[in-house]
Amino acid sequence: MTLALWMAAMVDFPKEEFPAEAWVKVRASTDAQQSFLSWKGSIYALIPGEQKQHLFQIVGMSVARCIPLSEGGWDFTSREVTFYLDPVTGEILRRWQNPWTGEEVPVVHVANNPVQGIFKRPLPGVVEGDMTTFVFDLFSHYPNPLAGDEKFAPYSPQEIYQAAELFKLRVPTAELRNPAITSVAQVFLTWDRIGPMLPWMKMADRPGQLIYSAIGQKVPDFHQLPQLLQDEINSRVPLYKNAPPSKLDADDITSWKYFKKHFDAYLQGETFPIPEPAL
Repeated sequence: MTLALWMAAMVDFPKEEFPAEAWVKVRASTDAQQSFLSWKGSIYALIPGEQKQHLFQIVGMSVARCIPLSEGGWDFTSREVTFYLDPVTGEILRRWQNPWTGEEVPVVHVANNPVQGIFKRPLPGVVEGDMTTFVFDLFSHYPNPLAGDEKFAPYSPQEIYQAAELFKLRVPTAELRNPAITSVAQVFLTWDRIGPMLPWMKMADRPGQLIYSAIGQKVPDFHQLPQLLQDEINSRVPLYKNAPPSKLDADDITSWKYFKKHFDAYLQGETFPIPEPAL
């Protein structure tokens, strides 16, 4: 397609500013009730000069709560897990053989507690008749928490953590606009990510990136999550069945921080996620 034809085919999607309350209805609920979002997809390795490799399937979820603030806005607090699965069998991976190094390593599944923020500002949505889409293109660029420590050099020596995460959440416009609804029931998610090799893969400074491609949706309650998630959460991290009742006085956890915190357990070959009992 020529540039002229491509420009002619572009659509100027109408955007509308929605109050923070509308976004809270999408992500959780305006009455402080918790809400579940579940996703599934694939992770590919993109190495310069090589064909792509389908490394993992993934399945994950977030349990979140938005707490109204007296001065306006909502505190957002959540916990999230994602499990890496065999790309052929779909079974959960406990150990993984690195195809580039030949080394077998423990698999460190995602267990981030907490992930938090605050919702106050209006957000633009792309309104297309019956459906509205919220688009978030996020680009992370900050010092790698594992950099500068020689013991982490084989795992993640890069000075800067850099990644892109592209989210689209699509919801019925009527539910979004209905003031009687505290939580939008139908939320459809697409999530794409370009990021570095995970520390537990033990790729050191080898070139290449991971490409994530996932879809998801809001589910009514814990028992509507995929069975694998229910089983793993019930048996290993029952804390993740519920969002915190209020915003926690704690820093956000990322996979890199989690790996650093549990590095000794990783070296000992323990099974992840590390158990976290319900409070």
